[in-house]
Amino acid sequence: MEHLLDAFLHLAQPVVLASMVAGVVLGLVVGAIPGLNDSITLAVLIPITFSVAPDIAFPVLVGVYCAACYGGSIPAILLKIPGTASSVVTTLDGYPMAQQGKAGQALGISTYSSVFGGLSSSLVLMFFAPLLAHYALRFGPPEYFALAILGMSTVVGMCGEGQMLKSLISCVIGLLIATIGFSPQTGYPRFTFDIAYLYEGVPFIPLLIGLFGVTSVLELAETVTRERMQRIAPGEIPAIGSPLLSRKLMKRLLPTWIKSSAIGNIIGILPGAGMIMAIYFAYDQAVRSNRDKKFGTGVPEGVAAPEAANNAVVASSMVPLLSLGIPGNSTSALFLGALMIQGLRPGPSLFADTPDIAYLIVVAFFVGNVIMGPLGLLLGRVMSRLVFKLPRELSGGIITLLCLTGSFAVGSSAFDVGVAIAFGVLGFVFNKLRLPHSPLILAIVLGSMMERGLYQSLVLSKGSFLIFVERPICLVLVLGTVFFTLTPIIKRVFRSKARKGALQPRSSE
Repeated sequence: MEHLLDAFLHLAQPVVLASMVAGVVLGLVVGAIPGLNDSITLAVLIPITFSVAPDIAFPVLVGVYCAACYGGSIPAILLKIPGTASSVVTTLDGYPMAQQGKAGQALGISTYSSVFGGLSSSLVLMFFAPLLAHYALRFGPPEYFALAILGMSTVVGMCGEGQMLKSLISCVIGLLIATIGFSPQTGYPRFTFDIAYLYEGVPFIPLLIGLFGVTSVLELAETVTRERMQRIAPGEIPAIGSPLLSRKLMKRLLPTWIKSSAIGNIIGILPGAGMIMAIYFAYDQAVRSNRDKKFGTGVPEGVAAPEAANNAVVASSMVPLLSLGIPGNSTSALFLGALMIQGLRPGPSLFADTPDIAYLIVVAFFVGNVIMGPLGLLLGRVMSRLVFKLPRELSGGIITLLCLTGSFAVGSSAFDVGVAIAFGVLGFVFNKLRLPHSPLILAIVLGSMMERGLYQSLVLSKGSFLIFVERPICLVLVLGTVFFTLTPIIKRVFRSKARKGALQPRSSE
């Protein structure tokens, strides 16, 4: 507690606090620009921090990391283009809310949910880091394979009526894409067509940029062309409205915030699990908990769940990094580079040798989320107005430029630009065939984890599949997969039997 109090006092110094605010503002702006994300921004900032004092550099990096996840929800809600990968699921209900004239409410839900999830994870990082990191180390290859299978089972839970076949088709295509690159078993490249850029698999960030950004540009171009041919006048700028939420709505969303934040915190401390898995798990639990609502049509819980989960991952992903030196995801891995550039070694020695910097980072996550609340409500509304006022032709050109520039910035390669364009066309075809994007992305993310975990587990067990039921944590995850998979199927069977039973008396009469 003494170190925490000193860290709060240190962060309250004007220069340090100003750097924290600057990081949050930068994160909001970066997140709201399609094609850019927290990883790219941190990768650019880390070399710059070498010449800056650690107590100035790390608050900036923490502010960017915290705010970029929320900032990505602004274009996701207004334009159906996730500003960051963590806002992918937000588009499902956020964009329909904007189309219904509830853009302000959707932005408000995103802000409140992000702050709630971020504060919960910062408290977890502050008080429970050593304990949670200890349990995270118990996850081996069998547990990661079972966790990936559990994540895939959410595809069944997220299916609407008559959508299961289409979701499975999308999922299979995603798994096929995940097999591109080096085989984890033989080390031999597969399905690369002798293209060296594919040896490490399809670049994920350009893939997302294309699947959402380029696809939206193609749909926008189609809409504008059709309106011109039919001489339809463009619609008026919808009213954004106030982002402030009523007490009634906050009370309604509180259970979703709590569940989604818990999911984000648990998954955040698991090295390699990542934000994508957290938002899909959270969205799936929201669907299961609100069977009376039709998700995908503008349900507030559909915005609250992923936004609370993605920000809950932010600070909790730093638990294994600061406590054990193991990055929780790719973005927290960049913090590893920042620490090493400053001559610091993450792990238990970080708290023992340099407690002032270690606890400053911990406290910065809490303060960063507190600052993000009012700034998000203010800047979110201002930026959303600018987005809506742009002519669609101009906004389409800007989005295209940013998407292609962002794709190139990932690896400084024209091949990444080609990947974004290719998956933009694929996403456009998916929309025409009414194939969902979510199972595709989930399968791509979990496919490599699942395959690697399977091979490593079979090596450990000398080919025995019993390893997946002999380990307690793994067994719990497997049982959870069976439960999540069979429950919707059993309910549909009973529902169909009930319908047949209700029709029989009528037919006999």
